[in-house]
Amino acid sequence: AVTLPLAAHQSRLLGKLENLQPEIKKLAERLRYEVSVRRKQLGWSEKVARFHFKKNLRRIITELYIRDNCHPFKATLLVWVQIPMWVCVSLALRNCSVGAVDSGVQEQFSAGGALWFTDLTAPDSTWILPVSLGLVNLLIVEV
Repeated sequence: AVTLPLAAHQSRLLGKLENLQPEIKKLAERLRYEVSVRRKQLGWSEKVARFHFKKNLRRIITELYIRDNCHPFKATLLVWVQIPMWVCVSLALRNCSVGAVDSGVQEQFSAGGALWFTDLTAPDSTWILPVSLGLVNLLIVEV
């Protein structure tokens, strides 16, 4: 319920950023030409011309981000919200299995597993769940 709107917002931002790329390339080519003309007029060295090009290109890109309200850092908001949520869920599950006060809850966790993990209070010695979770998250990030 919390992360779905953030994921939609992140997708919109990434779409805006992707749509800006042709405009950025076109402006970079124009700026490269202008800097080369100024270099010849003012007798700049290659290093000074490169410095002015990079400085002005950063300024132009920042202006485009402000114009379209799509700074790339805003796309990381979802991650910064998900990290504390995952930590809290992990701690809650650990506290349920290890620190349960009621012995009935402890018995249910120690006897109510599935597949290869029949005891939910014991660590996964095969590392199947952590590795598969990591691979699925990597797949989600890469696709």
